[in-house]
Amino acid sequence: MPSNEHRQFVTVVSGLPRSGTSMMMAMLEAGGIPALTDSLRGADEDNRRGYYEFEPVKAIATDSAWMADARGKAVKIILSLLPHLPGGFRYRVVVMQRDLDEVITSQRVMLERAGRRGGRIGADQLKRLYEAELAKHDAWAAGRDDVGSVRVSYNGLLAEPEPVVTALDAFLGGGLDRGCMLAVVEPALYRQRGAGLAGRVGP
Repeated sequence: MPSNEHRQFVTVVSGLPRSGTSMMMAMLEAGGIPALTDSLRGADEDNRRGYYEFEPVKAIATDSAWMADARGKAVKIILSLLPHLPGGFRYRVVVMQRDLDEVITSQRVMLERAGRRGGRIGADQLKRLYEAELAKHDAWAAGRDDVGSVRVSYNGLLAEPEPVVTALDAFLGGGLDRGCMLAVVEPALYRQRGAGLAGRVGP
């Protein structure tokens, strides 16, 4: 296992629902960054590697004392909660980005499998809301000196994983086990396919 001593920042994995955040958490863990997770939500048909969630994240707006335990680790936090990241730490945020038609289809399939109905918002309106949320994140990250943020294309990762993993390793300070990270990528689990999203890793 590669040394993680130089990586004294908090690695945050974020993105829209069904955009590959759990897979990214699994990749980082395999590469040598410990995952901060409570394992309360286990694997299922929608996330066969588990969800990598950490329950205290939900209360970050009022209680972020746990952040000290996240230094040198990876933690999954939804986009809307990122503005509550406390000062006093350095962050590297990996935002997973997936073709929005695929995101919406995957959400619908997941809800149907759980026997739940989705919201009344149409697909086009939902896409606009998601695009606005990603743009809002970019503006927020640009205004924080303690935050470095990069977008990773889920579609590009599955199509050509090696260059994506190489760029991601560089963004996170180097020294990750890229071979182990690549082994986590399973194109067979790529089920709700759309037109795809160009690009690999970028600001």
